[in-house]
This record gives sequence, C-alpha cells and structure tokens, in this order.
Amino acid sequence: VPSLWDVLTLDQLDDDLFRTRAIEDERDRLYGGQVAAQALLAAGATVPGDRVPHSFHAYFLRRGKAGASYDLRVIRDLEGNRYSSRRVEAIQDGELLFTMSASFQVPSLGHERQLAETIEAEDPESLEPNRLALLLSIDYRIPTHPEAEWLSPPHPGAKRFLPTRFWARCELALPDEPLLHAAVQTYISDWSSGMVAGHRGQWHPSTTLDHTMWFHRPLRLDDWVLFHLAPRNASGGRGWYSGTVHDRDGVHGTTFAQEGLYGRIRETE
Repeated sequence: VPSLWDVLTLDQLDDDLFRTRAIEDERDRLYGGQVAAQALLAAGATVPGDRVPHSFHAYFLRRGKAGASYDLRVIRDLEGNRYSSRRVEAIQDGELLFTMSASFQVPSLGHERQLAETIEAEDPESLEPNRLALLLSIDYRIPTHPEAEWLSPPHPGAKRFLPTRFWARCELALPDEPLLHAAVQTYISDWSSGMVAGHRGQWHPSTTLDHTMWFHRPLRLDDWVLFHLAPRNASGGRGWYSGTVHDRDGVHGTTFAQEGLYGRIRETE
C-alpha cells in the first residue's frame, strides 16, 4: 500500500534533475497538490542547507497522468547571501505540465505580529476521522463552520464533499525538516476549494489554474493544523480564494491563494 513517503521520495538523476516514483493509481489525472509538493522538494534540494522555503507561485498547465513518473527540472535563478530563488518544470512524456517559482531564505529574527484572526474550531480529537484516497497518509476532520449549509448535501454536480474549514494531520512521524513540513502542507492545500462557500445556483469551482503559498512561521504537519478557506472573487470564468493554516494554539503559520476555473454545472441525466 503506497504512503505519503512514496509521493515525497524523489530520485536525483543529476544536480538539477529529479524523477518522481510511479505510484499505482486508478485516477485518470495527476493530483495538483502532489506535483506542487514534489516540485518544492526538488527546488529545496538544490539550495544551501541553512535555507527554508518562504513562498512559491505555481501554474498548472496540463493534466498529467496519474500512476506514471515524470521529471522535475530545477533552474537556479539566484543564490544570494540570504535568499535563493529557483524555478521548477514538471515534464511528462515530453510535455510541460507545471511550473513553479520558489524562494528560500536563511531564517532570521525580526518584528513579530500576527494580524490574521484566530479561527474557532472544535478540538480535532473530538471529531470523526476521515480518509481520502487522494491524500495518502492524511487524516482530516471537519469542525462546525458557517459555510456548512452550502456544503451538505453537496450542490448539484459535485463529485465530492469539499469543506472550507478542516483539521489535517500526517499520520507518519516526520523528521525536523522545515522543507518537508512545508511540502506536506502544499500536498494537502490543493484538494478542497474555498469557492464552494461562494456557490450560488449553477456555478461551481473546477480545474486549478495557479496556486501560491507563503510560509510565515514553521508548522509541524505530524500534529494537527487547521486549514480555513474563504472565497474572494469570481469573474471572467475564474474563481479566486485565499486561505490560512493555523496550529492548535492559533498560531498563523501559512497563507495561500488559489485561482481556478469557475463555471456552470452541466445538466446531468
């Protein structure tokens, strides 16, 4: 049975070239969070060991094939005194699937102030465990949240229940490597959609176009973290939402934003 380790283990073919491992999968297309997490790991493997990721911006260009390996090519844009910049290209069967620009920095002390509001949610241990075939080795739990009326039962045409507030935790023991914990956050962050909370009538979220994350403070992903997603805008056939990730003490660790196609639900017979 494959685990998250199978997803996050890359084979290094050259200094700046990595290959993912094929994981048997019945899905017809590649999960975007998997590609983004692997790309972040590949970029991080090429920077000095004293640097941690602080942000990335990614574009999803084509639908890759699940269950098949692909290559991750890293381009070294900058090696500064405190910051490193990398680009990553994911290539499968000669086609460019995905690109990422990622930035890494030497951790440093500075002004500390948390402005994001603390999100109220029941303790994760008191909630029912959930599993998804899409997310290997991840337990997620859904607290009460204001958008629940728009999510249950799922709106017409929905393929799965998409919460906009959920606890998540990796069931594997993770080493003290900030890059790895950031990659696990990235892996989880793409599976739901904040646009579900803004659903009205015949409109629904669809394929992801681009995805950005900013890592403000380190979070441990083998402990519970709370994802909170909120719709921000719908126009031009696209929907845009933002989200935050907090630990159990309410510490704001990460902010992310995603834009995707936002269209009409097709009538089903």
